[in-house]
Amino acid sequence: MSDTVAMDYQSELKETQRALREVILMTEQSQGELSKITKRNAAISAHLQQVQKQGTPVEELKMGYDSALDVQQRLFVMRGQLEKLQNDKTHLEKYAAVLEKIVSRTNEPGASSTSSGSAKSQMAGIEMIVNAQEAERQRLSRQMHDGPAQALSNFILQTEIAMRLLDIDLEQAKEELGNLKTSAMGTFQKVRNFIFELRPMMLDDLGLTPTLRKYTDAFKEQTGLDVSFTVTGTERRLKPYLEVMIFRGVQELLGNASRHSQATMVKVQIDVGTELIRVSVDDNGKGFDPETLMESTNLGLKLIRERVEMLGGSFEVDSVAGSGARISFTVQAKI
Repeated sequence: MSDTVAMDYQSELKETQRALREVILMTEQSQGELSKITKRNAAISAHLQQVQKQGTPVEELKMGYDSALDVQQRLFVMRGQLEKLQNDKTHLEKYAAVLEKIVSRTNEPGASSTSSGSAKSQMAGIEMIVNAQEAERQRLSRQMHDGPAQALSNFILQTEIAMRLLDIDLEQAKEELGNLKTSAMGTFQKVRNFIFELRPMMLDDLGLTPTLRKYTDAFKEQTGLDVSFTVTGTERRLKPYLEVMIFRGVQELLGNASRHSQATMVKVQIDVGTELIRVSVDDNGKGFDPETLMESTNLGLKLIRERVEMLGGSFEVDSVAGSGARISFTVQAKI
């Protein structure tokens, strides 16, 4: 592993450790705030039950319901925020642990020597890293699916509280129900998109090409870019870590085209041959100087290149400033 890449890993580790400290502090603060809101919610609920039995005036009842809705919304949001922070904390801890192992290996005597370790051990190392990262993404994906997504169903059920307003202010009740439902449906769709972005479950079930078709369609809809996806050769299942690596590579390259290139059109092409798999992503954006690629701070592109080369493949960049870019990589189909 080159000195430049080793320094990138060390920098990434420091940044991850800093982010972890911030998340831990925010988690502690959120837990304290959640405790306060939970107590307030219990107090308001008890008060509402009491005033309902006492024949309290309609206006006071309305104010009580408004307060209850406000507190329950804050409670829902705070619970979601805390769960996200806890997920982020777990993810960062696992990611930091993986980075620490990588950094410790790069610091071992002879680690930079070309004679240290065979190509087979290098491939095993990158496979381990990819599998470890993807296992964590898969766990978080399932947790998001079973947690916040399920909680959104409870969010919709909160409309029942608004329905109690039907006997007090019919128009406000209808408006409140409509707003709650619209908000819940929108949030639920965002969660579904996040789950697919984090770890598309169909990658395990259906394989690389069906997943990329769905992903490019979704990317086109979300960004407004004219994205096309074509496959040549024989569509078939590949080894899991190869499918993951190729999917993450395309995901990173599409993201770069959207964020940095000012492109309006992107073409994703995959040729699944008997011996080699070639992937290319072309855009009609502003292009860049390929010489600056290794000097940039874009760790994503560097990781794609390193993974491809450690698997015995090749990574190519063809771009001229003002004339778009083509980034492609080739890996062996049977590794």
